[in-house]
Amino acid sequence: MSEPHRGAATDDLAPARAIIDLGSNTVRLVIYGGPDRAPVVLHNEKVTARLGKGVAESGRLSKKASASALAALARYRCLLDLKGVSRVDVVATAAARDAADGPEFLAQVAALGFSPRLLAGEEEALTSATGVLAAFPGAAGVVADLGGGSLELVDIAGGQASHGVSLPLGTLRLAALRAGNPAAFANRIGGMIGDSGWTTGPGATLYLVGGSLRAFARAAMQQMAWPADDPHGFELPADKALAMARNLAGKSGSDVAPIPGISAARLASLPDAAALLLALIRALAPSRLVFSSWGLREGVLFTGLDPEVDALDPLAEGVAAFAAHQGCTREAARAVTGWTGAVTGAGDATLRHAATALSLAAAAVEPNLRAELAVAWALRKRWIGIDARGRAMLAAALLANTGALDLTKSWRQLAPAADLAAAQAWGLAVRLCRRFSGGSPAALAASSVAHDGGVLRLTVTPAIAALVNEGVERDLKALAQHLGLKPVWEAA
Repeated sequence: MSEPHRGAATDDLAPARAIIDLGSNTVRLVIYGGPDRAPVVLHNEKVTARLGKGVAESGRLSKKASASALAALARYRCLLDLKGVSRVDVVATAAARDAADGPEFLAQVAALGFSPRLLAGEEEALTSATGVLAAFPGAAGVVADLGGGSLELVDIAGGQASHGVSLPLGTLRLAALRAGNPAAFANRIGGMIGDSGWTTGPGATLYLVGGSLRAFARAAMQQMAWPADDPHGFELPADKALAMARNLAGKSGSDVAPIPGISAARLASLPDAAALLLALIRALAPSRLVFSSWGLREGVLFTGLDPEVDALDPLAEGVAAFAAHQGCTREAARAVTGWTGAVTGAGDATLRHAATALSLAAAAVEPNLRAELAVAWALRKRWIGIDARGRAMLAAALLANTGALDLTKSWRQLAPAADLAAAQAWGLAVRLCRRFSGGSPAALAASSVAHDGGVLRLTVTPAIAALVNEGVERDLKALAQHLGLKPVWEAA
């Protein structure tokens, strides 16, 4: 195992650290760079070795699965050496843990130059929950991580994970468990949870981790015509999820409609995953479901971080690093956020700062791409520490920064109209600031924009009064009209 990382956050996108996850279904390599609090995936590949299939059938790893996994690991070793990535964590979970020949397999992994770490069931659960806590600061409830060989359940509250348990309910086992008597499947799941000694109170938030559960989220998003397509952070009320799970669980794999980005193999197993989710909702009685793309691998990343780095806001760190690579410095974003603050208010400070940084970054690209990028960056890019409301507000602000105020009806299900209007004011204010100052700190220091009764007043020193042209007056008017104010500018 590599040394825990104690360094400060960085915006560097050079490959810095890698995680190899020896799962029951896939063997995956992920290489990370970027800031420690908001790591960026630079390389992500997997091989579907299905190590857990043989374990479920015979208690041993099949020769074919082992050979496939070791071939993938040999490639990963070569890639890591070529890229100069020396900090590599290799973690093995249920398949290697449950297989009679698991130690022999891990010895072969070590012979390739790795130092594999076999996670106990509870350790796997707690590590996955750490990843969820990193993705959702302040999260409280229950984490359910569904892998190929096992299902992990763990409580999270107060920034800590506790009471982890691992159950033999991975996706590779579900078909056989349902085959005998599908009607009794939910009772069996409830009984296994009860027998494990793990309990939780009703009404908690259920955080869901794992590719099959994210596929369920994508199916729900497609059914709801959701305007975003990243399942990370997607939420469903428990009653709505229950109805969707019941519908999917009653289908065969071949009856599931295609979902963009979901493989045929994942689609085929979706009814089994839905049946498990149905049983979990009935057994745990959560109030809502939140889907997470962060889990075990990110839990490994965040174990050992300095407390100062861990306390940073992941959205602020991620946006700042991304915007910096688009030419917008942290200093520039802070200056513009401060200049527009008297107009747009202090609410949603982190989100408003993120919208400002992305608006300034978008201004550096070709004008004909800005509106398209506004939607892509806001609704499709993987941000951490933001919900659907925040994504919609980012999109509204970034579009307003291009001068566009017409929003699609589908966005209305992401955020209240008042929030979208507030975000549009952020974007219009940044547009005014850009046009007026050209990004000059001296111009910002020699000017201000603020409410003054029923007036939106732009005040500049006489020395820079020439900066106020027709374009600036037009942007001042657009912002004033949006806020229901009268535009006025003066040199004073």
